Amino acid sequence: MANGPESGDGQTGSSEEPRCGFVAIIGAPNAGKSTLVNALVGTKVTIVCHKVQTTRMPVRGIAIEGASQLVFIDTPGIFAPRRRLDRAMVESAWSGAEDGDVIALIVDAAKGIDDNVSRILSKLKGVRSRLVLLLNKVDKVRDKEQLLKLTQALTAEIDFERVFMISALNSNGVADFKSYLASAVPVGPWHYPEEDVSDIPMRVLAAEITRERIFHLLHDELPYSISVETTDWKQLRNGSVRIEQTVFVERDSQKSIVLGKGGKTIKQVSSEARQELRGILEHDVHLFIFVKVREGWGDDPERYREMGLSFPKD
Repeated sequence: MANGPESGDGQTGSSEEPRCGFVAIIGAPNAGKSTLVNALVGTKVTIVCHKVQTTRMPVRGIAIEGASQLVFIDTPGIFAPRRRLDRAMVESAWSGAEDGDVIALIVDAAKGIDDNVSRILSKLKGVRSRLVLLLNKVDKVRDKEQLLKLTQALTAEIDFERVFMISALNSNGVADFKSYLASAVPVGPWHYPEEDVSDIPMRVLAAEITRERIFHLLHDELPYSISVETTDWKQLRNGSVRIEQTVFVERDSQKSIVLGKGGKTIKQVSSEARQELRGILEHDVHLFIFVKVREGWGDDPERYREMGLSFPKD
């Protein structure tokens, strides 16, 4: 944050003109979008998981760099959709990208240009926003000549304004990217109070943390058609928080997987999620998780609205 006294409107006092803008982070599944947004914001605002395609709706993280407020939009990964939920997530990703003053395409440098990246490049050719390229996970590429060739191939397709070599997981190169954005976003007043780091309701973030823990523990044992909702949130007199959540699956067999033998899996999910929430809320957390079967929820418009997604028509 910039030094100096705060002005009356909550913006940090500075001789520089205030700036504020939206930065859409787009890319193929598992390119590192959520890891990057968390690194840019400096705290967790979005789900991170090795299982691809876990971000379902655009998530906004907010950071301050000098006199600039940067609003990062972490979008779902863009890929060839097959199911209704897939189509909703891809539509959501492009909708989030359209909100960006700057669009940053993040590419897994170790994977290079695959069909998903090619599809994104093709669609970006008609975009008017400022475009930058982020080559992520460069620490995994030993042959630096390979990075040069990849950069040349990508910039031959799109005239990117800047190219950054980063490792979002280690935060290498992230500061340079953030500094660039501070001067690239438009001059104008900040959209959010200085202390805000996200516009996600805490109830939603809590549900996402539980969903992330489930995916981490179960990996490929569960499909993506799993949903978590925070159904009750109470601040108790002693300052602790009591949270009730429901995990929705589509079949009894999936319910058995989530519960685990003797309830072992769901107890571990609850323990890990509770510990993470305690660190975020800085209060004791009492977390109660229930698992229910909701057949065909992937075709229920109401479920899509709850996730912040539009319901795609056939």
